[in-house]
Amino acid sequence: MPEASPRPYEVMVILDADLDEETIRAAVERWLQLVEARGAERGHVDWWGKRRLAYEIKRRTEGYYVVFQVKAEPPAMDELHRVLSLADEVVRHKVLRIPEKVYGPPKVAGGAAAEHS
Repeated sequence: MPEASPRPYEVMVILDADLDEETIRAAVERWLQLVEARGAERGHVDWWGKRRLAYEIKRRTEGYYVVFQVKAEPPAMDELHRVLSLADEVVRHKVLRIPEKVYGPPKVAGGAAAEHS
């Protein structure tokens, strides 16, 4: 049976907005190293920053959003999901398997970045 190739995933993490930028970046780096140690390949990391939550989560109205991509085997992503579920600094997270064609930095139509407010 041929060995399966790593699958593309996108992970959105909402962290406690009260944390400083250095703590947030260290946490994200730790999670990326966790999956890399299990054979994953790091992809694009998008730092969205502080945003107002659509609804209150754990008595919070604001969160720090980070979206990152990795190519990994399912067991590596299962372990990441477990670690994120237990992390105190994580307000909410979602791990999604994405199509190969959408993996990588966002492609912007017309060459100009859309402004998010």
